[in-house]
Amino acid sequence: MILNSELILKQRWWASLSTRFFHRQTTWNSRPDLDFRSFIDCLREDGDLADIHIEVDPYLEVGAIARRVSELDAKAPLFHNVKGSRQGLWRIFANAASLRKSRSERFGRVARGLGLPPGSTWKDINAKILAAKKAPVTPPNIVPSGPCKENKIFGDDINLVKLPVPKLHETDGGRYLQTYGMHICQAPDGSWTNWSIARAMVHDKNRLVGLVLPPQHIYQIRELWRKEGREAPWALALGVPTAAIIAAGMPIPDETSEGEYVSALTGSAIDMVKCETNDLLVPANSEIILEGAMSITESDKAYEGPFGEYLGYCTQDEPRLCPTFRVDAITYRHNAILPISVPGKITDESHTLTALTAPELLHLCLENNLPFKDAVHPLETYANWCVFQVDGDMLRRMKTTPGELCRKVGEIVFNNKTSFLTSRVLLVGDDINIYEFGDVMWAYTTRCRPGVDDYIFEDIPGLPLMPFMPPPPCRGGKVVSNCLLESEYSTGPDWINNDFAHAYPEDVKTKVLSNWEEMGLN
Repeated sequence: MILNSELILKQRWWASLSTRFFHRQTTWNSRPDLDFRSFIDCLREDGDLADIHIEVDPYLEVGAIARRVSELDAKAPLFHNVKGSRQGLWRIFANAASLRKSRSERFGRVARGLGLPPGSTWKDINAKILAAKKAPVTPPNIVPSGPCKENKIFGDDINLVKLPVPKLHETDGGRYLQTYGMHICQAPDGSWTNWSIARAMVHDKNRLVGLVLPPQHIYQIRELWRKEGREAPWALALGVPTAAIIAAGMPIPDETSEGEYVSALTGSAIDMVKCETNDLLVPANSEIILEGAMSITESDKAYEGPFGEYLGYCTQDEPRLCPTFRVDAITYRHNAILPISVPGKITDESHTLTALTAPELLHLCLENNLPFKDAVHPLETYANWCVFQVDGDMLRRMKTTPGELCRKVGEIVFNNKTSFLTSRVLLVGDDINIYEFGDVMWAYTTRCRPGVDDYIFEDIPGLPLMPFMPPPPCRGGKVVSNCLLESEYSTGPDWINNDFAHAYPEDVKTKVLSNWEEMGLN
């Protein structure tokens, strides 16, 4: 069995309703940043959702559609008729934070997830993240129940193998239930609750197996429980408020609880409810909750992978022993929605969420008095590069050298967990618009002398998911590239940028712009 028998009649009643009803159902909170279904409704109103009613197979077909959506910047798909679904488990939604085709609303899904207008730029999005650093924090609002408690499954009635868990790429080592939900774990003393995104696949009828890599917070908390010799209480929340999944994907400081950080992002406390089998709190309006325990012993590990990851590769020698997660209960909303991410070549939510770490890296550098104005992870680099825009006046007051500056930047940035997914840092001048990748590449190509201006860091934690890295223990593979010319450190730029904005007098530019449309050039 999959469901408790007493729920079957209720579930059949829900399943018999017209799908159109679910296009406009009552939600727990009507804000798209605080309720997953409201977020989906918002995309529909934006003309950015494809309601798909034909039957789709979770074995590769769903994954293939979602991957092509990412590569074409097509509408986000909501699959209403998933082969093998039953009694409300489940519909599938993909591409929650991928890009839109519209140039003016290219980052609309990420913006909507943060409660911003759909036309927000990436600079606006970064500013929202930075503002949360100074915003007041409100503890979560604990409520007695919520939509995630509408249906409950316990014990022997749980069988993950019989659920329509998707296989997302042909070369994946299994079916991945967790690609866009958040693990919830708490330190043994209760002082710190962590939310994190880390992949996990079905191992057997009541266990998942997934990546738990150092120095990630889920690894740190597992180590605390392992030292005490007790298995770690765990929950997996799927279909959570969009601001919550964004917070879960960000490298906020150690021992900071994402549940509180969400209130700084949104200006509102998030509603939370206690699990059925442990004391962890989960978002009350989540679509699906799995709860149980994370293993702490080597004997409870199992092989996970391979998996087609966000850097665009599926490495066949990747399978590794990873902790398992035992599922003791499943609770879920009526006609639940499973969110998925199908990572691969750019651009999908793997890259956009990773790119949101740049404000945190900028904050780290400013705390250490580095001369930076702004920072961004260009999506074109799989969010693996971080570009810092240097404050030229501050740089010249420091009277430093390229070597001194780059080595200091590398020591600060690469020895901090925030840069775990970053392999290359570029330092560019304040004449460079770091949100235009063409400008960044111009600076990198013309101002960074290969070898001479590259400062390599090998004795630091590396990124094991990067294909060019050797097998564990994973060290190095990081570089700071100085894309600043000598004059930028001393007297200031001694050249004129050869473009429309800088190479012509104001009266000529004004005349050209005023006649642009009449000349038929618009």
